[in-house]
Amino acid sequence: MADRKQINFTIVPDEAGAPPRVYANFCAIANTPFDCTLTFCEVLPLSEEEIRTAEGRTEHVVRAPARARIVVPLHTLQALAAALQEHVRGLPVAPAGPVH
Repeated sequence: MADRKQINFTIVPDEAGAPPRVYANFCAIANTPFDCTLTFCEVLPLSEEEIRTAEGRTEHVVRAPARARIVVPLHTLQALAAALQEHVRGLPVAPAGPVH
């Protein structure tokens, strides 16, 4: 039997024919024993009518349009979480309040 060689490679996104970039400012997370589903949504400011309807209620549901749903196998989730934490550590600290 021939000796096996290890081949290292890097995977990079192929931007040719890539879907358009979408904006999402909310992420709902659900999981099964096998994978994790990330549903990215765009939450828009509430209308005056929605605010009036919500006043006085103990609970109000806001429906946010889903922009993308990504399913990640659990065996890659830990690496994804570590990569996100590393990325966030390199970001500048956001100001606590309005800048005057």
